[in-house]
Amino acid sequence: MKELVEVLKEHDYQNIKSYIQSGNIVLQSQKLPDDIASIIQRRFGIEPLVYVLEEPEFNAAIENNPYRSPKGKDIHFYFCEDKPKIDTLKVERYKSGSEEFHLDGKVVYLYAPDGIGRSKLVANMESCLGVSATGRNLNTIYKLQQMAQNV
Repeated sequence: MKELVEVLKEHDYQNIKSYIQSGNIVLQSQKLPDDIASIIQRRFGIEPLVYVLEEPEFNAAIENNPYRSPKGKDIHFYFCEDKPKIDTLKVERYKSGSEEFHLDGKVVYLYAPDGIGRSKLVANMESCLGVSATGRNLNTIYKLQQMAQNV
């Protein structure tokens, strides 16, 4: 992540902060961030899927979270590349009795009070959504929001 931050600085991104080793980056830019994936591909030789959310969109996802839990690891946000084409039969097949699932635009919320380590729904999430997605738990979401506010 440290090297990625340096590479982004070389390409005129500012106030870059990374969070843990999962590829979470908060930054400022006057240009469109469409070229981040190509920068990573050229420098590191991998073709990552890059999800870019502007701060208002990210904050709206937080505000629209339909679930409440004192444990941030119980709630997960899945940011989707496109609007999901949810296969409800698959969702119902994989969802455990304690899991709840909600779609709002391009964000899928999952309440998983028993954890996601053995969740069949999480293991099959993209198949159920019909689009690629990236998931973060509520603890990570709040940390990224805090980082964005301090950029």
